[in-house]
Amino acid sequence: MKPIIPLCTAALLLGALPVQALEMLPGLWEFSSDNIEVDGTQMPGMAEMVEQMKGLPPEQKKMMQEMLAAQGVELGAGGVRMCLSEAQVKSRELPFQDEPGCSQELVERTDSLWKFTFDCPDAKGKGETQLISEREVVSTIESDYQVGTQQGNSRMQSRGKWLGKDCGSLKPRT
Repeated sequence: MKPIIPLCTAALLLGALPVQALEMLPGLWEFSSDNIEVDGTQMPGMAEMVEQMKGLPPEQKKMMQEMLAAQGVELGAGGVRMCLSEAQVKSRELPFQDEPGCSQELVERTDSLWKFTFDCPDAKGKGETQLISEREVVSTIESDYQVGTQQGNSRMQSRGKWLGKDCGSLKPRT
């Protein structure tokens, strides 16, 4: 079985990537990934993972929802939702700064494109986020990971879309 945890971690980190662009709108965003590859094998997209989650026993589903909520995200119809505050959007920071043991380096930045590298205890790699409009971003991330004795690599493409100003009960990550 392929590791799901590094993939989920990458998805959550990737979902936070677009907070760098000043032109982005603050509010509720949904990030979906349909092109996920782990060790050369195509993996189910985010929408399929959301569907699988719906089929979990209630106690497991609740545990997963609580784990995601603790990280400031929730599952949406086709991906992961997160609330971006105005301060986060204006901060122009990458998401790894609040992950223990992670560091990042911005390699290139323009008004509509960020290229970066990152190094975390269980993964390292590179990526880029492109601002399509104030309501849409596209990201690609490539990483090498190690969980216990298991090593591998992954590549994921993600799309983020702005859903609105109101985040409901979802609070921005701090």
